Amino acid sequence: MKLLIANRGEIALRIIRTCRKLGVHTVLVYSHPDRESLPMYYADEKYPLEGASPLETYLNIPKLIRAAKQTGCDAVHPGYGFLAEDSAFVKACEENHLIFIGPSSKALARLENKLIARATMREADVPVIPGSDRPIRNEDEAAEMAAKIGFPVIVKAVYGGGGRGMRIARTVDEARRFFRITRLESQSAFGREDVYIEKRLTDPRHVEIQAIADKRGKVVSLGERECSIQRRHQKLLEEAPSVAVNDNLRQRLNDAASRGLAKSEYTNAGTVEFLLGSSGDFYFLEVNKRIQVEHLVTELTTGVDIVEEQLKIAFSSDLDVSQNEVHTRGWAINCRINAEDPRRGFAPSPGTVVRYQAPTGPGIRVDSALFSGYYVPEQYDSLLAKLASWGRNRGEAIQRMRVALDEIEISGVPTTIPLHRVLINDNRFVLGEFHTNYLNEIIEEINTYAEGLEKFAVVAAAIGKTANPARYPNEEAMREDARWRAYARTLLMRHSR
Repeated sequence: MKLLIANRGEIALRIIRTCRKLGVHTVLVYSHPDRESLPMYYADEKYPLEGASPLETYLNIPKLIRAAKQTGCDAVHPGYGFLAEDSAFVKACEENHLIFIGPSSKALARLENKLIARATMREADVPVIPGSDRPIRNEDEAAEMAAKIGFPVIVKAVYGGGGRGMRIARTVDEARRFFRITRLESQSAFGREDVYIEKRLTDPRHVEIQAIADKRGKVVSLGERECSIQRRHQKLLEEAPSVAVNDNLRQRLNDAASRGLAKSEYTNAGTVEFLLGSSGDFYFLEVNKRIQVEHLVTELTTGVDIVEEQLKIAFSSDLDVSQNEVHTRGWAINCRINAEDPRRGFAPSPGTVVRYQAPTGPGIRVDSALFSGYYVPEQYDSLLAKLASWGRNRGEAIQRMRVALDEIEISGVPTTIPLHRVLINDNRFVLGEFHTNYLNEIIEEINTYAEGLEKFAVVAAAIGKTANPARYPNEEAMREDARWRAYARTLLMRHSR
């Protein structure tokens, strides 16, 4: 079996590793900026895609199909992002007798349009957020529908994704204005201008169910993930399981996800995302029709290699794991380390990584294609590494993540590491008292605290102390001081290089 990997970076390397385990021969396509990337050293074959931009390379369907055919591939794995959820790409693979590692074009067509997906879920008796059932035609209709649903509302691109094509409207005037803006953004980003309106829930949680399904209609749930820590609808930290989900709610979520996927005749790995209200009510949000960035926390808690299951389903059509064989164990947390500057509105920060040092230790996993000297290209997503910790319980997972975040070093470009260091110690996070708007509420405080803490720690370490340790009110305060002393020493080493 020969597989074309139609992606780059960390996820390409992740797929290569499982393929090597299974004895699957890999062909990696690459753009000009990726010609010296880490996956290039591990793929069995390499195929150049002339150009640098996504449109010239990883979004170019004819080029990818030609690469697969010229290298004699039997299958294509899209990873995530780029063309992973594009029904035209899937159809092109099918027409060229290439196995697509993911759902069929028929299933994708039922789910890539958010309005059709909502209708499919309603037919499967899955709760959906109140909203319009067809595209909004003009500003007057946008204003009328928004008023009917009740403010605040979200104006959404029908074909949107990745946090793009969404605007929150709190007044009639905003509904009109955001209708125009979202249509233009949708046309530019997704090639379609259709938008619809749905109710904006007040501070919900974002909880998703990871599932795998085969062609016989068998659906197996791998449990839920908590994804409420996000900025502008982009996830920054995920964990499994969720502190907000008890056994009864978990069963209801699993049942709803299974019904929805079965109704859409879904195959392969997929994620059904829900918004969870404070009273335990939940609503369908969308289906992510690919492997997720955050899949590693599910792998850590279940022991299931999701990429391996993807390949087995695509090649043999049958799941070889049953629901009663899936058992979750412990707790896992994942921090997305991005080349972004949180103090500048999460602006992307391309450039050369001067030094990269990954953390190690019990329960730590790092999925990354990073290395010292790597140039972070401006053309692609800013994700540098996925840093995950596993513990026997949430407290242990948090403690291990604190140590790992103190150890990890990426210098040369601004990253989200300082934000994660503060976030993992924030009292509301530790207590599990957060929602999808939580990070937006505290981002200014976090940035100010992180900047001040780093300056303080460097200066304090330079003079040999981090605080006046003469008196500790309790043992916890002494441990906290010791931890920040260690952090200060780490920072001093970094700034002295």
